[in-house]
This record gives sequence, C-alpha cells and structure tokens, in this order.
Amino acid sequence: QVQLVESGGGLVQAGGSLRLSCAASGRSFSPPAMGWFRQAPGKEREFVASIVWGSGTPYYDGSVKVIFAIHRGRPKNTLYLQMSTLKAEGTAVYYCAASLRGGWNYDSWGQGTQVTVSS
Repeated sequence: QVQLVESGGGLVQAGGSLRLSCAASGRSFSPPAMGWFRQAPGKEREFVASIVWGSGTPYYDGSVKVIFAIHRGRPKNTLYLQMSTLKAEGTAVYYCAASLRGGWNYDSWGQGTQVTVSS
C-alpha cells in the first residue's frame, strides 16, 4: 500500500491561485496513473484531474480545464495541482489518489486538504 499526503490547501480569495501537493511514499513509486478529486460540503466526491504517470498526459474534468493544471515533478514522488482563477464553488476537500493496478481504478487515497475560496 502507498501512503499519500496532501498539502497546500487553505483560504484564498475568489480569483486567486493555489497549488496543492501530494507526496507519495516509496522509493520506486511509479503507478499507472494518479488523480485529484474533490468533495464539496453536502456533495459527492467528484473527479477533477488525472495524469498518466509515465507519459505525463493529463486529463481534466470540463469544469476545470484551462484553469487547473496537474503535473508531477520533483521530488519524483510528488503530484501537483495548480489551481487558478478559483471560484467559490471550488471550496472543497481535495484528495489525491493513485491507481496502483491501472484501469483508472483508484485504490490508494490521501486524507485530503481543505480549500476554501472566499467570495
């Protein structure tokens, strides 16, 4: 099992930017894919973005395409989500997840980091 730890959440004004990080344990961490999800108060968890770990190919939910960017970087076991032009509806707990066995099934999850966008 992999441990995922998110950081970077906080309070930001509408229109502002925030970068979330997700650090994965393990020296040879190379899952088929990783992703970011979010859960707003009173709503179900929803997909935000994902990345094919080897190639770096990103995928986005249509609502965040262009304004969010997912990428992996140094340290190598770290996943990022750069969020810009944040809106109040972006307020949620953001989770990173790893698809360890492929097939876009996410089987390892972090504890989440709170993002609050004030209007």
